[in-house]
Amino acid sequence: GPTGCGKSTTLNLVTGLLRPTTGDVRVMGNPVTEISRDIGFVFQADALFPWRSVIDNVAAGPLYRGTPKAQAYDRARDWIARVGLARFEKHYPHQLSGGMRKRVALAQTFINQPKILLMDEPFSALDMQTRTAMQDELLGLWSELKSSVVFVTHDLEEAVALADKVYVLTAGPGTVKSVYRIDLPRPRVMADIRYDQKFIEIAKVIWNDLREEVQLGQSRGLQTGH
Repeated sequence: GPTGCGKSTTLNLVTGLLRPTTGDVRVMGNPVTEISRDIGFVFQADALFPWRSVIDNVAAGPLYRGTPKAQAYDRARDWIARVGLARFEKHYPHQLSGGMRKRVALAQTFINQPKILLMDEPFSALDMQTRTAMQDELLGLWSELKSSVVFVTHDLEEAVALADKVYVLTAGPGTVKSVYRIDLPRPRVMADIRYDQKFIEIAKVIWNDLREEVQLGQSRGLQTGH
């Protein structure tokens, strides 16, 4: 959806960080009344503790949830290895590249085995090569846990390549304009799938739908001086 239509707000409503002014929000049939431990959140900006090493960051969630220290650190080492950072356990966030910090953030989230994973433009600040690697990393981790993922992105190719469904939102106030089922086969390799003819056809159809909303949002911005 266009900028300002409420994509990030929707994620904050799902996780309980925001409360609706009207109506209610239901997750797995139950009203959202507090922040749920079944939900993980990966933000656009790094949410790592800068004073903690990689392993201390990844172990923080299980420790907070009452896991014994030895068990929490064993699990943290396992997840750090899964995201390819076994040699960097003792490093601090400022010593890591942007892509490496994102890998830590994924390990930090997946170690808690969330039933629902919310991702708010998590890879938008990365260069193309690192972003592609992180998208493949996400697909690999998802294939293990099968958590439900709600992924916000401005990148249409990213949406089509990752998703089972793509929701197009209208210019703010946002409503669901269209829902597209993406029946591309899995497993998907990000570097290859964008050249698949069916992928290109799906992306064109969705872009024609989305473009109307983007243009409407831009015209409203010009009229209000923003």
